[in-house]
Amino acid sequence: MHWTQAYDPFGQWWLSTLVAGLPIVVLFSLLAGFKVKPHWCAIAGALTAMAVAILFFKMPLALAAMSFGYGVAFGLLKIAWIVLAAVYLYDISVETGQFEIMKESIAGITADRRLQVLLVAFCFGAFIEGTAGFGAPVAIAGAFMIGLGFRPFHAAALNLIANTAPVAWGGIGTPIHTLAAVTALPESDLNAMIGRILPFTAVIVPFWLVRTMVGWQETFEVLPAILVVGFSFALTQFFWSNYVDSNLVDIMGGVVSIIAVVLFLRFWKPKKIWRFDYDQDAIALPPPASEIADQVGGEWTAEKFDGYVKVHPYSLGQVLRAWMPFAILSVFVLLWGLPSIKLAMNRATTPAFRVVLPDGKPRPGPAGWDVPYLHNAVYRAAPVVTKPTAEPARYDFNWLSATGTGCFFAAIVSGLLLGLRPLQLLKVFWRTLVRMRLAMIAISFMLGLGYVTRYSGLDAVLGLAFTRTGWLYPFFGTFLGWLGVALTGSDTASNALFGSLQRITSQQLGIDPVLMCAANSAGGVMGKMVDAQSITIATAATEQVGNEGIIFRFVVWHSVALGAIVGIIVMLYAYIFRWAVPHGLTFVK
Repeated sequence: MHWTQAYDPFGQWWLSTLVAGLPIVVLFSLLAGFKVKPHWCAIAGALTAMAVAILFFKMPLALAAMSFGYGVAFGLLKIAWIVLAAVYLYDISVETGQFEIMKESIAGITADRRLQVLLVAFCFGAFIEGTAGFGAPVAIAGAFMIGLGFRPFHAAALNLIANTAPVAWGGIGTPIHTLAAVTALPESDLNAMIGRILPFTAVIVPFWLVRTMVGWQETFEVLPAILVVGFSFALTQFFWSNYVDSNLVDIMGGVVSIIAVVLFLRFWKPKKIWRFDYDQDAIALPPPASEIADQVGGEWTAEKFDGYVKVHPYSLGQVLRAWMPFAILSVFVLLWGLPSIKLAMNRATTPAFRVVLPDGKPRPGPAGWDVPYLHNAVYRAAPVVTKPTAEPARYDFNWLSATGTGCFFAAIVSGLLLGLRPLQLLKVFWRTLVRMRLAMIAISFMLGLGYVTRYSGLDAVLGLAFTRTGWLYPFFGTFLGWLGVALTGSDTASNALFGSLQRITSQQLGIDPVLMCAANSAGGVMGKMVDAQSITIATAATEQVGNEGIIFRFVVWHSVALGAIVGIIVMLYAYIFRWAVPHGLTFVK
């Protein structure tokens, strides 16, 4: 069976675009307008996409069903498994009591909520994004902030906003690798270009975060700390992406920004400690206690106890032991990202990893199983591609080399080192699985929706509508990446969906394809906070399932506004600073 995608079945591009957008309308209307739970929204959106693909775009039922199943399977192994394993590691930290020490080590650095959100949501969240990605930062940092005393709503919403600037390099640079693969452009150029767009937002987002919490005056009170966080992360992000590689950009940025702000806070403190109204009665200290708390600083934590200060000293060894699970996580994820180790594990465990072609030679590129009925059965046509091109559909069941497995092993090792017995580890994992079950369903069906739109050509119809914006395409092309992430929940998936379209369209319009393909990824990061997958993970981790619509309505304008800022930056590169678009770069080895 062979089927070629149709991009204007009604003969009117605007009508075809409206029909192609129905799955998005259904998804976001149910989520924001009718307060339906995200997993039901994802299911409804996926079913709508299949109905539109079959009824209006004449996609054969078998192809639509297989593309949906392919997306669900991909989402379970490649994304949901990572999030589940990362949350499992967090739950082990809670079960062993180490999380309390972690919280107090942060609270001991500063009691100011504005500075805590910078440390945890932005800096620590960026580090987790670099290691695991795919929603793990929202889950882990969100739970962390609740432990510090933030209300669940604030913890979820602020972490969704914070998890933006680092997303393009999440999961050891997975989105960049994917973008280079689908566009056939040099990865070093794409990596460097994204590293010349997002550092500007890395400075803006910390300020945006604090301003979301407090008024202008309270924001400017901590402006020095905001600038230290923003510039330390942005400069590291720029340097690593332009002169080293695409794998460790977020990890190094997160580590450098954490160290920079912790050192800075040893020499500088805000004139007054700001806390939410709701936690003043619970944990604010009386005047004498506050003075003592200021004196003991980062080595102690203090809390109200019958009008006196109760302090908890922790040795450096205790603090390092508490943070050990996340150090182990970093080591495992880095090892799992090494090509030699990944290849060895795949050859030993992955079914059909080596595929032999009819001529007796091994198939180049990723191997794995050919998805029945779907592999090379769908053809993309002009103007999306220059000539009819078959869409591959290969599923590599790399259960051992998957990033989620590395996170899972890190959790197991951490639990054993912290004194948990195997039966206790199993009980903790079951609790994690039960708590995250709806999030995993939502993730899987969102990827099912994304794959139906990809193989049916609905994504191309929406993308072609953006190409009609003429000289404004750099701005609206950036929002094409935003749309891809809002649809799929993944910058990686958005790059896979729209990367080739961005290259073709930019070449037709006389715009540098390296810039526009990079803009797809850079713009996509701002759509991360509104996708159903991330919101579901946030509500599951912060124990507020049912509030997804409220959170969506709160963050959506932040997402659009920050996306517009990225679009303006791309416009400046397209028409004013063309010389700054990189070509022919090579990484330092």
